[in-house]
Amino acid sequence: MTGFKQLSGLVVPLDAANVDTDAIIPKQFLQAITRVGFGKHLFHEWRYLDVEGTQPNPEFVLNFPQYQGATILLARKNLGCGSSREHAPWALADYGFKVMIAPSFADIFYNNSLNNHMLPIRLSEQEIEEIFQWVWANEGKQIHVDLEAMTVTVGNTVYHFELDEFRRHCLLNGLDNIGLTLQHENKISEYEKNIPAFLR
Repeated sequence: MTGFKQLSGLVVPLDAANVDTDAIIPKQFLQAITRVGFGKHLFHEWRYLDVEGTQPNPEFVLNFPQYQGATILLARKNLGCGSSREHAPWALADYGFKVMIAPSFADIFYNNSLNNHMLPIRLSEQEIEEIFQWVWANEGKQIHVDLEAMTVTVGNTVYHFELDEFRRHCLLNGLDNIGLTLQHENKISEYEKNIPAFLR
């Protein structure tokens, strides 16, 4: 897994609070257990006018031409509330989002996002409002996220965010749970060699 250090990208301003996981990826698309293929169903009921997903809703922000190719999602408080489905971050990641910025996230969604190598950034509601206003006024311009410095640069303004050091280390080095385990492969092998034969 590739490490995450810095990202410059377009921002989609999703001006909504309490966006739950059923809105992010509706339940009818949860049959698959692999992480790929969910992006086309992201925000399905908001994004499309028909059940089949063939008629894009021109009034939904994800369909606006100026936000195509965006890699950063900006939202209001309590993003990812509702059920604990891990498919929600899978859908966001499969669509192409690498960073989410909001005043707060549902706890399970926050952890699932980090486990899926996405960076959820918490800023104050005032800072979020400032970023919304900047994005609306500067269509097509990118913002810069620096995980090493733990900053978000929006125009001439630099915002600082916090992330616990363990999570930061994992993202910077591209480590998931398997990768973390493999860091101790030598110790695991040594332990296995010393297990008595009758316990093997």
